[in-house]
Amino acid sequence: MAASTLNPYDLYDVRSMLSEEEAMVQDTVARFTDERVLPIIGDCFDKGVFPTDLIPEMAELGLLGSSLPTDYGCAGMNAVSYGLICQELERGDSGIRSFASVQSSLCMYPIYAYGSEEQRRQWLPQMAAGKVIGCFGLTEPHGGSDPANMKTSARRDGGDWIINGAKMWITNGNLAHIAIVWAQTEEGIQGFIVEKGTPGFVAQEIHKKMSLRASVTSGLFFDNVRVPDANRLPNVKGLKGPLGCLTQARYGITWGPIGAAIACLHEATEYSKTRVLFNRPIAATQSVQLKLADMARRITQAQLLSLQLGRLKDAGKMQPTQVSLAKWNNVRMALDIAREARDILGGAGITTEYCPIRHALNLESVITYEGTETVHQLVVGRELTGINAF
Repeated sequence: MAASTLNPYDLYDVRSMLSEEEAMVQDTVARFTDERVLPIIGDCFDKGVFPTDLIPEMAELGLLGSSLPTDYGCAGMNAVSYGLICQELERGDSGIRSFASVQSSLCMYPIYAYGSEEQRRQWLPQMAAGKVIGCFGLTEPHGGSDPANMKTSARRDGGDWIINGAKMWITNGNLAHIAIVWAQTEEGIQGFIVEKGTPGFVAQEIHKKMSLRASVTSGLFFDNVRVPDANRLPNVKGLKGPLGCLTQARYGITWGPIGAAIACLHEATEYSKTRVLFNRPIAATQSVQLKLADMARRITQAQLLSLQLGRLKDAGKMQPTQVSLAKWNNVRMALDIAREARDILGGAGITTEYCPIRHALNLESVITYEGTETVHQLVVGRELTGINAF
């Protein structure tokens, strides 16, 4: 057997391209995933529960709102560090990464970017500490890929706003203390902070899921919900508000599935060395080695894509089309690898004793949410042709 000096899960030595701080962040979150997530996540998936006891530990590590300034109790990390957080969390489970993504990019980010200073001071330190959980209300029951066709409305009533409508497929919905809700107004789409317990606001958890089972997914319903103007995000109007949040979250999603893919490759590789058929381990067959090699090739491409995307983001040069390309490529990569790894494991691969079927099921959601694969393909197509084919 040929000796290897390469890390089989980092064939192009991306690790060497990280700063000391970035490497430390990766190691810290990797240890958290190994010690706290992996031992329990299969059971959480089986039972359909989110491990809420992990929230204070994630907050203590600075994983919530990690890229926001320290002025608001956040860690002030760079974009590459946030990506590495997403990668290592999703190596555990997409549901754990989704929780952190929603809290950080879809709830804390809009308060920071579009909120008043009073809103930042009120909410961000508590959210960074995991004491206040948020959810992001954009997607609606009639369709998610056309947010401009929003039905949820908000109308002025004196110094307040009255919100009516519904949102669907909302991660953290029933965990959340606040919802960042986007609604049509006479002045265009605007964002509102709606607090749990506000009369007329109800969250209903969605059950019978076969994907993201270790995550809370909900519908949000608004029946003449009255919120003060102080709860409106004052510094943005129009679709650029929610779309700006989605760009932040999609950036993290380009990294997350790399972790899922690495977990699947690792398990398939180790299993192939011990599974003996026809008097030799299946790792000794060309067919299995070709599959494993292709997984490593695609993971390497994704690693380089996301690292360069992170460097562009930290330089202030990242464009939404670049995020779309990476989200499309990397989630498709991970889903294909999870399915292939499940196949290598044979019958054992259909149980949650092993990770590939769990990752494959989760990634069916990841490839759909925050822009379907088709939407991201069309974004790239528009960039190439200058023609909008939506």
